[in-house]
Amino acid sequence: MSDHRLVNKKPSDLPAQDSRKRIEFGKHCRETLQREAHAELLTKERRLDPVDVLLASATDRVRELLPVKYARMKVSPFAFFRGAVSIMAADLARMPNSGLHAQLCGDAHVQNLGSFAAQDGRLVFDLNDFDETIRGPWEWDVKRMAASIVLAGRESGHDDAACRTAAAGFAATYCASIKEFSGLSILRAARWQVHAADSRSAPIHAALLQSERAHPLDLLKKFTEPGPHGAPRFRNLPPLFRRITGPVSKAVLQSLAAYRKALAPERKHLFDLFRPIDVGFKVVGTGSVGLRDYVILFEGNGPKDPMFLQIKQEVASAYAKYLPNSDDGPHTNQGRRAAEGQRAIQPMSDLLLGWTTIGPYDYLVRQLNDHKGSIELDKLRGDGLSQLGVMAGELLARGHARSGDSCQIRGYCGSGGKVAKAIATFAIAYANQTDTDYRSFLAAIKNGKIKTAESSS
Repeated sequence: MSDHRLVNKKPSDLPAQDSRKRIEFGKHCRETLQREAHAELLTKERRLDPVDVLLASATDRVRELLPVKYARMKVSPFAFFRGAVSIMAADLARMPNSGLHAQLCGDAHVQNLGSFAAQDGRLVFDLNDFDETIRGPWEWDVKRMAASIVLAGRESGHDDAACRTAAAGFAATYCASIKEFSGLSILRAARWQVHAADSRSAPIHAALLQSERAHPLDLLKKFTEPGPHGAPRFRNLPPLFRRITGPVSKAVLQSLAAYRKALAPERKHLFDLFRPIDVGFKVVGTGSVGLRDYVILFEGNGPKDPMFLQIKQEVASAYAKYLPNSDDGPHTNQGRRAAEGQRAIQPMSDLLLGWTTIGPYDYLVRQLNDHKGSIELDKLRGDGLSQLGVMAGELLARGHARSGDSCQIRGYCGSGGKVAKAIATFAIAYANQTDTDYRSFLAAIKNGKIKTAESSS
């Protein structure tokens, strides 16, 4: 077997103006890995212990918070999957790949899709988590999203036939969208996005409704109380939120100077119009639990103009050690990796997206809430799962078309039928593997190898 990790071509390797040659190059990559081979999980060649891989991924996290992460993962196989990207990264890395690279979301799953306000104020639906972003084989994103569709489908009451259909529809849409994007002008494809007016499914509509209702004043009411002089300050809401004072608060505020330097001039001006009021610490997500996550409350034009910045610790992508030849190369700041990866994938990212450092750790900086809405699993009943799969296929294809070569990927995928069938088969198999890993995880909790929040109180 050839070393599939070395096949990736840089844009300069092929004439950018000749799309036909790039499509032919993509077809040539089928010799490295046949499209039907994407169905294979290669279970017999699996040598990893999922629990050991999971525990090894906890480096540089707050140890006292890991039991909270594991308690959230304990809820269901899909919750476990969300927190176990390190396991799937190890699995994907041991399999052959097409060698065609793009900027990966990295943690592509259905609950990392959501709605938020874009820079122009309009609500958009898009990928919304880039902690694991890195350049890598396009199909790694596709396989992770497809497996998540099956696991989320099972959790929302679908049988495996319906889950397979939704996963196949997702992959077919990805291939069709890649073909469509490859035929558009480059800039038109790069600008493509989903606005509120484009909503055509129950789960997406529900997320957009959440976004319409969400407002920074809601966070102000939820997380703050009047201070001694009437100004708002964060409340202590253990165990998931607490106010930060003293040297830690000072270090967080001092990190804003480095963050400001990374902003474009016009964004520096906007940022300078706000003044910091208070600092808090928040426990977030499932996969992110254990990472240091600070929140700064700012005030703009008076007390009714709050703004919340999230300063979230970033560690190396779970895929990094498997991609030594990634075009990205080493990053001196993991927050910068996440921010630049997001910008590569999305047409419009957070207006105040940036990065900084606090002590030995790297951080991504972004707005905590700007009309954000998330996918609810109960909205995936009926046609919701397939509808969300179609949108996921379009969004991943758009991200890969922006950051990779849609012509090469189009050439590899062809009509999409073989890829869709193979990906759907893989998705069912990997969901089954996740069920097995989940049982191993529960056994590790039972025998004390893993502590959850309930058992570590």
